[in-house]
Amino acid sequence: MMYRSLAVAVCLAAVAGCDSPASPTANQQTTPSPAAAIGSASGSGSVAATASSRGRQDVLVTMQDACDPDTFNAAIGPGTCVRNGGVSFDKFVAQVTRNGMAGAWHFGPPTANVQVGQTFQASNHRGEVHTFTEVADFGGGIVPFLNDLAHTPTVAPECKALEQDDLVAPGATYTEEVDKKGTLKFQCCIHPWMRLEASSR
Repeated sequence: MMYRSLAVAVCLAAVAGCDSPASPTANQQTTPSPAAAIGSASGSGSVAATASSRGRQDVLVTMQDACDPDTFNAAIGPGTCVRNGGVSFDKFVAQVTRNGMAGAWHFGPPTANVQVGQTFQASNHRGEVHTFTEVADFGGGIVPFLNDLAHTPTVAPECKALEQDDLVAPGATYTEEVDKKGTLKFQCCIHPWMRLEASSR
């Protein structure tokens, strides 16, 4: 079946993403804070002040998708999509086939200006598991079928080294502290066209 590799990879991601073990320091999943929820609702990915960080500001990023639970769960496996309504799996595949991406699957914002010491808070308020993975160069992810459709056959090496706490389940937030200057690149290792590029100073 043409969806077999997709089903295996995403089912593994969904199962692993549902367990949220405690993880150290900057790379962690937490339940969404009210500030993160506001950022998600606006879809702006704006910068919001955090009271607990001596005036440092967190950069809010929303992980967006529009999966339809009935068709995604039927094609891939139970629990793949947990939101209400949305784009059918066949239409999703048609969009990615035609455009190399599905527009509703994206990070908001796609670009950001940040400073060393700030923290990205990438919140998943949609229906599928995603990752917010820093990569040296954008590339493919862990689902060969989607890599082919998105014209990203070369997998980003960082996506080959994912750990369980890198998978951000619906309702979870992943944090990543900015620790260097320069251009920073983040992508979803499941849906590789979901990208954010930041300029750090």
